Formats: sequence, structure tokens, C-alpha cells
Amino acid sequence: MQVFKKIISYLTFKKDTGEGSFIKSMHIINKISITMFIIAMIILLIKNI
Repeated sequence: MQVFKKIISYLTFKKDTGEGSFIKSMHIINKISITMFIIAMIILLIKNI
């Protein structure tokens, strides 16, 4: 359940405060990779139905 909360917090586009630019860029990369993974899983589910 904590994993889903972390994914939701990554996908919400609220500003990161008090963090360096490296951490912000890593959050952006994580958001992109998680959304691509979710889209790929949806496509796989649709193709298998």
C-alpha cells in the first residue's frame, strides 16, 4: 500500500521544496518512467483481452 502512495506522490505535479536540482531531475525521470510503465501495462492488458 505504501508503494501506491509513493507512486501517487510522484505522479502529482506539486513543487518540490528544499531540494537540489539533482533530486528534482531524478523526480522528473521517475515520473516519466512510472507513467511509461503504467501505459505499457495498460496496453498489455488490452492486448490480452
